[in-house]
Amino acid sequence: MSTEPQKKSHLEEGGPLHDDVSFEPRDVRTSAILKFLIYLGVTVVLSYVLTLVVYRGLTGYWRGTYTAPPPSRGNAAATMPPEPRLQGMPGHSKDPQEDRREKMKADTEANNQILWIDKNSGIAQIPVSEAMKLIAEKGLPAVPVAPAEKK
Repeated sequence: MSTEPQKKSHLEEGGPLHDDVSFEPRDVRTSAILKFLIYLGVTVVLSYVLTLVVYRGLTGYWRGTYTAPPPSRGNAAATMPPEPRLQGMPGHSKDPQEDRREKMKADTEANNQILWIDKNSGIAQIPVSEAMKLIAEKGLPAVPVAPAEKK
């Protein structure tokens, strides 16, 4: 856009009325913008039509080939997974917190038992606290070092 005055009178063309402002009719070509908008609109409409055709074709194809699975609500026992099931899920009768308390109690009792594991070889089970005291007093038995291989 030029700011130099034009040779023609501004009043003849309906242009600006000031001497320091001028107008060139070739500054903006609206035909290129209008063509772009028309092409864009046609492209959008054609892509919509193509998408609709593909959608309807696939829907018809799947309706013809798809078979529904059998109903799953008929027999509840058939749908239950085999044991052991996750705690707190349907079909599991015990409370998870109660199971944990029972497990902790059984582990504590097993750790505090004194019994023979193999009486012939002299292997016995003693409580963990007693075993820790014995190891602290006597120490661990020495392990013989394996001889080094010759190269």
